[in-house]
Amino acid sequence: MFRKASNESRKIRYAVVGAGNIAQVAVLPAFENAAENSELVALVSGDPDKLAALGERYGVAERGGYDELEDVLKRSRADAVYIALPNTMHREYTERAAAAGVHVLCEKPMAMTEEDCEAMIRATKDRGVKLMIAYRLHFEEANLKAIEIARSGKLGQVRAFTSLFTQVVRPDDIRTRSDEGGGALFDLGVYCVNAARYLFREEPSEALALSLRLDEKRAKDVDETTSAILRFPSGAVAQFTVSQGLSSVSSFRIAGTEGDLRVEPAFDYTADIKHYLTVGGETEEKTYKKRDQFAPELVYFSRCVLEDKEPEPSGLEGFADVRVMLAIQNAAASGRAEAIPPFERDQRPGMGQNIKKPPVEPPEPVKAPSPSEQ
Repeated sequence: MFRKASNESRKIRYAVVGAGNIAQVAVLPAFENAAENSELVALVSGDPDKLAALGERYGVAERGGYDELEDVLKRSRADAVYIALPNTMHREYTERAAAAGVHVLCEKPMAMTEEDCEAMIRATKDRGVKLMIAYRLHFEEANLKAIEIARSGKLGQVRAFTSLFTQVVRPDDIRTRSDEGGGALFDLGVYCVNAARYLFREEPSEALALSLRLDEKRAKDVDETTSAILRFPSGAVAQFTVSQGLSSVSSFRIAGTEGDLRVEPAFDYTADIKHYLTVGGETEEKTYKKRDQFAPELVYFSRCVLEDKEPEPSGLEGFADVRVMLAIQNAAASGRAEAIPPFERDQRPGMGQNIKKPPVEPPEPVKAPSPSEQ
């Protein structure tokens, strides 16, 4: 039964579903910084050793396996779940949580198909629970400031976006396999697609792409490297390369008729982020200090639940990226330009969503190594 959270309770009770690396080094530690309105009350994982160790580490008594999800949610009186599972599992666990009357904060990419995205949106809407996709950069100052600069006119008419986002993935990581929803495009490309969309504040209309697989250790049956070009209705162009077989790089650059802005490491959550703003031949540098990028997601989503507001990175935001990535996949497979049907999006991130929380020291993960060799 749906348990509506009241403003008087002030804290949304979360079950974290999945205990991989991102959950252990970022999501679980973030609850300390989100304590103003969010509380960790349950853990769900398929690994009993992880459950025991993490339950003891965070003082969480309610825990269980994936087949026990509904019982764990009921016993813990959870209001919401944070889904940190492989991409191919997002739909099932969103639907199960929604059926239990529990709000859903789901990691990105939202899913692997448009059909799955639509099913997730429908399941949460039908049960009257909220769905947010975990776009942490929608609450991070350096990226939000980049949006503000792009809109300010300082750069003139912003018409170009270029990005490189790469890492060397461990052999046999889930990112190397299609059954887990792996591949460079869906793991890393979602950041580039999302950034281009929020910087241009419009939806792309056409995609060109090339995908390569050179090392089966890092891409068994998925793309190891994908390069894409997106055309936007305004005439703006976005181009990016993502790879799980190249040395670690994380950057984007936007260029306008009067100047440009480079952001580096643009998509990172473990380091300071720098802006290099060039206008009239003069370059200014600004550093945005490292911060906890996961607690703001929790705080914001809890506010949405408590105040009954639609989250900005909603299910439609997740769907908007997935449809573009599928067009990129199709373009890479066909070798031809792929038209992307029109899509209206009236919600965009802005500086009003900036939430600053101090950095956390990631704990030693339990049976969950980093995806990257570097």
